Amino acid sequence: MQWEQPSDGYRITKVVSQRQDGECILTWQWPKDVEYVYIYSFEAGAERHPEDLSPQQLKLFTREEYKSKSGYRDKVDYIGLRGYRIFPCVRRDGRLVLLMQADESNLVLMNGGRARIVYSLKYGSKLFSKFKTARIQLFCEIAVPQDALCYVKKEGANPSNKDDGIAYPFMSDFPVGRSVLQEIEIGKNDFIRIFFTDKKYSELFSLSME
Repeated sequence: MQWEQPSDGYRITKVVSQRQDGECILTWQWPKDVEYVYIYSFEAGAERHPEDLSPQQLKLFTREEYKSKSGYRDKVDYIGLRGYRIFPCVRRDGRLVLLMQADESNLVLMNGGRARIVYSLKYGSKLFSKFKTARIQLFCEIAVPQDALCYVKKEGANPSNKDDGIAYPFMSDFPVGRSVLQEIEIGKNDFIRIFFTDKKYSELFSLSME
């Protein structure tokens, strides 16, 4: 594939995404002399450099198709954020030359929906002990990194947020499906809840307790 750096008159601008009837609809401002673009879609955070892309990862789209379909349409059958980058291209000597635009003007993100995380807690008592056990189970629709979640312990009541008690990290990522974690020993009057470690994860996942 042949790449060149774009000049100012050949840049894609004003990319906008909207969701409608299960589709992501992309619209943008076409440069005057550009009749073709290649569209590259990728999972957020996993974008590859243009020169590392294969032809199979790019989709050719023409200005005529854009007009007839009122934009580029892609089925939203994914969870979480997906990126779309639109590369302008021009025809030279019978070949399409891609322009390596890699700024914010030809990039847009689309949220396909938040993946569910559902957890449950079971406490076990120990006779004549100052301690009890807590067993955590989680169900994840997609894989969840360990740093997305923490459990918070509070004495006397359930914690209301990640700062309402002592926060503890998890030691490994969570796979798709159900995970049963090792029992935790806590004080007899302690209670546990799970929270996101950062607000950014609430944009990708929904967290609820059974």
